[in-house]
Amino acid sequence: MDITLKEELAVKLKSFNGITVYKISQDRFKTNTINIFFHDTLTRETAALNALMPAVLRRGCEKFPTFKDIAVYLEKLYGTSFDCGVAKKGEIQLIQFYIEYVADQYTQEGKGMFEKAFELLFEIITKPVTESGIFKEEYVVQEKENLKRLIESRVNDKVQYAVDRCYEEMCGDEPFGVYEYGTAQDVDKITNKQLYEQYNKILGSLPIDIFVTGDTEDARILKMAEKFSSLNRVNIKNIKAGNISKQIEEVKNITEKMSINQGKLSMGFRTNTAPAEPDYYALMAYSILLGGGMHSKLFQNVREKASLAYYAFSRLEKFKGLMVVSSGIETENRDKAKEIIMEQLGEIEKGNITDNEFDATVKTIETGIKSLKDSQLQMVDFYLSQNMAGTNDTFDTLVQKVNKLTKQDIAEVSKKIKLDTVYFLTKA
Repeated sequence: MDITLKEELAVKLKSFNGITVYKISQDRFKTNTINIFFHDTLTRETAALNALMPAVLRRGCEKFPTFKDIAVYLEKLYGTSFDCGVAKKGEIQLIQFYIEYVADQYTQEGKGMFEKAFELLFEIITKPVTESGIFKEEYVVQEKENLKRLIESRVNDKVQYAVDRCYEEMCGDEPFGVYEYGTAQDVDKITNKQLYEQYNKILGSLPIDIFVTGDTEDARILKMAEKFSSLNRVNIKNIKAGNISKQIEEVKNITEKMSINQGKLSMGFRTNTAPAEPDYYALMAYSILLGGGMHSKLFQNVREKASLAYYAFSRLEKFKGLMVVSSGIETENRDKAKEIIMEQLGEIEKGNITDNEFDATVKTIETGIKSLKDSQLQMVDFYLSQNMAGTNDTFDTLVQKVNKLTKQDIAEVSKKIKLDTVYFLTKA
């Protein structure tokens, strides 16, 4: 899929053996980036394995066997930055390796920074430090402890924790209900041998997307990308998007107690709208109108008029067709807050949308889309998401489609939205 822009240009340069190479042309930044994504199906069996793998790889490679060696080399490359990790989009788990380096024209050498950055990324991914044919035991043991601490620390952000737990309760029997880092218990069970076997499966069978941003010549990009041809890749895995629609038989009500002062109410909805459907743009506007800023119905009615919430927002999970409404409230106000939140959904469905609400919603979306161009990582994420969603939008076409929306479009898409789960995090 080729995507063209006036300001930036994203082009698919080549596909080979389950690997696709993209270039996002831009000359507005003094740095360029290389992003490498491995796509896997999100499962309880492999989530923790996939999360642990990049953490171990970043510890060292054959050429730079310790994290300090890598850090020293990065500093020599004008303070180049490197990172890796996992994320989930719908029911797909992404394993990402990322490097940001100074563009050639801003270096004394004037050439070769792209090659050096790519070679380092390739070394880290494909030539790890090993002992007796598997990963270095010390690195695996230490990174397992780090990963467990990361998983256990998720409770520290109560707002995000309540949103995550709502989704997990909604999708308990679906892959989306799996936390992208797995569980601490899953991490404990991982053996070095098992991790190394999973690593070889990842290299050998998962689809790979390579995104390069900057003004690097196509020929240089393709020459470096050809390094991946040396990998033994067979039976490339077919990654499928998860189901979007689901019939709600009964709304789930979940209460979890914790040592907190303020209650966290998260309400999970099924939008029954896939990102490739024409009315997804109306759904975007619906979420912003409902809870995407100070103009929104949740802010004005739940927080300001009723004084029930310290915060109230709505958020879409586009790849799974979900929406969550989250609010921070006094524990005794749970039922009243839920009632007023549902009233706001009803108002939108009836078409009770003021000109100010509508105009502010469109402006908020337009501003948000344009701001994505200020970050190369966000640009990469935008195009990656377009590919994964099966859409072909650019920043400009997305703004154009949003500007064509009507209040009636938003009211119509709201009729597909159904409450699935009410999750309440309250004090013990």
